[in-house]
Amino acid sequence: MSVNEELQEHAEHAHDAFTRTTGGVMAIVAACLAVVAVAGHIATTEELLGQQKASDQWAFYQAKSLRRYQSEVARDIVSLMPGAAAVKAAEKFKTNQERYKDEGEKISDQAKEFEAESASSGHRALRLHFGEVFLELAIVLCSLAIISRRSLFLYAGILSGAGGVLIAGSVLFLH
Repeated sequence: MSVNEELQEHAEHAHDAFTRTTGGVMAIVAACLAVVAVAGHIATTEELLGQQKASDQWAFYQAKSLRRYQSEVARDIVSLMPGAAAVKAAEKFKTNQERYKDEGEKISDQAKEFEAESASSGHRALRLHFGEVFLELAIVLCSLAIISRRSLFLYAGILSGAGGVLIAGSVLFLH
């Protein structure tokens, strides 16, 4: 077969309905893949930021706990000393101890909220990444359909792409 004949044959194959249909499906799947991949990256970033915020809050909580403990120790030491000034100082340390305890509880609650937000973002990211895998598989199957000229690969690609979109779309229902 000459080069011209081979080029002519490939040109004919490129213009048939099966190749155009498969190419169209691949373009749609690729567009969905782009959207899902970006959404997955955003969710992963949100997860990491939530973890960082929670970590910062827990460090702040730990600092407040140390201050509370220091006030407790100082109160105990001062309460052993005689005199009115010692009683007044002991009361001041007791007030500080209670304040640090209250602040620590609020900080702890906020850290737990950040952890919950991070976990939620992590669940969304995981679903988006699974959807991404199925969309990538759909592109591979459609490529096989073009190479092998078998519609079974095209239908499998369409199913895989639909599955990927459904899995990725399920993040809309997660809180």
